[in-house]
Amino acid sequence: MKKKHREGLTALCFLAPNLIGFLIFTAIPVVMSFVMSLYDWPVVGERRFVGFDNYKNLFTADPLFGKVMGNTVFYVAAYAVLNILIAMLLAVWLTSKIKNLKFYRAAFFMPQVIPVIATTMLWKWLFLPEYGLINIALNTFGFKEINFLGSTKTAMMSIVIMSVWQGFGYNMVIFIAGLLGVPQSLKEAARIDGCGRIRTYFKVTLPLMSPSIFFAVIMTIISSFQVFDQTFIGTNGGPAYSTTTAVMYIYQNGFNFMKMGYASSIAWVLFAIIMIITVFQWFAQKKWVVYD
Repeated sequence: MKKKHREGLTALCFLAPNLIGFLIFTAIPVVMSFVMSLYDWPVVGERRFVGFDNYKNLFTADPLFGKVMGNTVFYVAAYAVLNILIAMLLAVWLTSKIKNLKFYRAAFFMPQVIPVIATTMLWKWLFLPEYGLINIALNTFGFKEINFLGSTKTAMMSIVIMSVWQGFGYNMVIFIAGLLGVPQSLKEAARIDGCGRIRTYFKVTLPLMSPSIFFAVIMTIISSFQVFDQTFIGTNGGPAYSTTTAVMYIYQNGFNFMKMGYASSIAWVLFAIIMIITVFQWFAQKKWVVYD
């Protein structure tokens, strides 16, 4: 056997476990989910081919689908804006000359490594109408109790708040790396030219760290479309479906209503939405992301 072929075979052997795992746990399930979306596919019972009727029913015969997607879009928009904004503000603060810098960085990143179940249970306790710490504080200052997770007006925003608290640490670390990567000489040159601190930040720092911002925005939006744990544990989609998001609706149709085909069609619609938004962002970033 030639040396070139032997090296190729060796490389293939090293790649084989990952390739096999990818095929079994990713590629084949993805193909199967699309096939299932074309069927009336109950967990138990006869499967019947229905073509694209599942997709048609989503948009024409399902009264909850529009509400669910509206909830999802609201969550994505609120979570992404708050997450990016808080992470950026903290990153700017933590890259300034302050005492105990390492402690603050670790403290702000800590929620990121805590299991989602634990943080959601913690926030459920904080949001309790009578005995929750937040309502106790409100009562102390003379304000009325708020049923954060039990009201259709506040439930989704409460889910957003608990999610942002846990998730901003990841983007904060990315932004810190981006800020530290901006050459100090460029900042000093801008100040010599008469730019103040704020103008230097917007004219020099932000453009140079735009690749980090772009990456953070992409990852934040994609992950927020897939929110499930917080709504499932925090409110179970209620009250009145006000916190039911797309992934939770997939779960409900697949495992509560046993309609695997219908659940698969929702999953593919969600995938299409995420893909369209990602492609749009990818082309739009050419106008504002600076790589030089």
